Amino acid sequence: MTDLAVLAEPAVDTQARRPLRDRRLPPTAALLLLASITVSFLAGSSAPTPLYAVYQGEWGFTPITTTVVFGVYALAVLAGLLTLGKLSDHVGRRPVLLAALAVQAVSMVVFATAEGVPALLVARIVQGISTGAALGAIGAGMMDINRPRGTVANAVAPGVGTATGALVSGVVVQYLPAPTHLIYLALLALFALQAVGVLLMTETVTRKRGALSSLVPEIKLPRAVRRPVLVAAPVLFAVWALAGLYGSLGPALARDLVGSSSFVFGGLGLFVLAGVAVVSVLALRGLAPRTLMLTSVATLSAGMAVTLVSLAEGSAAGFFLGTAIAGVGFGSGFQGGIRMVMPLTEPHESSGVLSLLYVVSYLGMGGPAVLAGFLVVHAGGLLTTAREYGIAVIVLAGIALLGLLRGGRAPALAARR
Repeated sequence: MTDLAVLAEPAVDTQARRPLRDRRLPPTAALLLLASITVSFLAGSSAPTPLYAVYQGEWGFTPITTTVVFGVYALAVLAGLLTLGKLSDHVGRRPVLLAALAVQAVSMVVFATAEGVPALLVARIVQGISTGAALGAIGAGMMDINRPRGTVANAVAPGVGTATGALVSGVVVQYLPAPTHLIYLALLALFALQAVGVLLMTETVTRKRGALSSLVPEIKLPRAVRRPVLVAAPVLFAVWALAGLYGSLGPALARDLVGSSSFVFGGLGLFVLAGVAVVSVLALRGLAPRTLMLTSVATLSAGMAVTLVSLAEGSAAGFFLGTAIAGVGFGSGFQGGIRMVMPLTEPHESSGVLSLLYVVSYLGMGGPAVLAGFLVVHAGGLLTTAREYGIAVIVLAGIALLGLLRGGRAPALAARR
């Protein structure tokens, strides 16, 4: 009778009865979680883009302040990448991600309570450092779980985050109450949920000594990736310089060309650029890395040429068409760079090498953007600066092309594996 009673009892979900610390996400769920953290961090970085006009109206600062706020974030990301980018190779992915999520949450609180430019700068610095600390750990963690899928996810997630952050923020500013608070509070809640997910992940690396020494900035590349990095770096710099154009000057350009003060248009240029980049990553993922980067140079140059003509003609449709073409260059160039380099790294090298690639990328995004803000105020205004910036991007693409042609085919063939 006792045996029958036992058989009649409902099956017990042993996973549900296990303590929270003993439950672990399956690999696919963990990979998606990590990709979502990149998306949310990059969405948070682009969320202020449509809000700059609101801040400018409330606090009365000049366009150079807008680009300084933008550039400070890029410099903070660089600081985070150079000092904290390799830390997860020593202490594990999970501790670094939990700390980065906590610091990112703090930056959202500072954003939501900001009452002037100093608070905005502090928020961007805190946000940038935490993003820099997390990017290498996230990217390496995805490759630890599944190297081929992780490589693609590393190329897709930044574009998804940049695109959604810019557009969603514009919609919130235009149609919902308390725009300078709501978007940040929503992101704060998202970071809290993601922290719970990280607690449920399985750690993918074994702790090793050298955590403190890893905090000392150094440019050190494994021998196997030195040549591929030299080939990929000019392309990465060029495509992220393009992102800097749309992140700093894009909102004002789009609103002027459309003839509307809508904040949705303020984020639309960056959304088109990053959204097309994501589609191109998925559509072109079957191409060899070197072919991808040659495609990037061609479409980046063509897109900027169309954009420059459209600015001269005052054509909003041409501006967005040129942005879309350049978006193909952004997506293919970033994907090509990641795929040329990262498959050649060992697991314990992944976060450091990926952090270095992001260093090159954020140098391309931050430096020219800050210079552009200065030129807007002191050397010709918005349209003249945008034209000069666009020409500079085309020149950078030409330099990248020379690097690709001199680099030969060996890195591409090696990175196919």
